[in-house]
Amino acid sequence: MDLESLYQDIILDHYKHPRGKGLLNKPLGSAFHVNPTCGDEITVQVNRDAEGGLIIGYDGQGCSISQASASVLVELITGESIERSEVIRKAFLELMHAQGVGEPDEDVLGDAIAFAGVAKFPARVKCALLSWMALQDAEIQAGLITTGEGA
Repeated sequence: MDLESLYQDIILDHYKHPRGKGLLNKPLGSAFHVNPTCGDEITVQVNRDAEGGLIIGYDGQGCSISQASASVLVELITGESIERSEVIRKAFLELMHAQGVGEPDEDVLGDAIAFAGVAKFPARVKCALLSWMALQDAEIQAGLITTGEGA
């Protein structure tokens, strides 16, 4: 199996079997984003657990890329500190703006490296970034970060 097929399989798996889908009972912050180009939409919510780790909830609808990206986001960010969350989020943004070149850090991005091929298609980048930008806004609303630096 080649790398591109593996990446497609990862995206399809997250689309068909979303991780952590569902809204939170008492979020600290929430953001709703829509991709006007295609109609994809997502709500991302954040909270913190007793140890200070992030709890992420989401709900939305759209293409396999936008929904798989949200699932990957939840899997990567849940339980992480806000500092680690920002490292991951910024690495994903960098990956999406790299236009398919460069070497993504698998240790940081985990399954999110599957979206490296998506970065070659500008129209699809917005789909992949939808939940990540909503995460940023939810974290700002919750007072966990102050600006969208790195966006």
